[in-house]
Amino acid sequence: MSYFNHIYSASSDELPHRARSVYMYLKDRAGKELECWPAVKTIAYDLQLSRSTVKRALHDLVKAGFIEKKQRYRKNGSNTSNRFILKK
Repeated sequence: MSYFNHIYSASSDELPHRARSVYMYLKDRAGKELECWPAVKTIAYDLQLSRSTVKRALHDLVKAGFIEKKQRYRKNGSNTSNRFILKK
């Protein structure tokens, strides 16, 4: 069975190509706990996509149930990168 079989078998209506690329990126960077926290800017730079495309892809992945997105905060209360937990 392929490492990304569930991504390959998803219909294009369920998961656009931008979301597939971002999911593979997250999966590659996730640890044993299947979580990672790259910044949207970093994902966009590494995949040569716009930041808005990455944000849409992350929204697609959350909506389809492939990832869970958790807000992370610094001690002073300001936002930092999100934590992404891979579900599939």
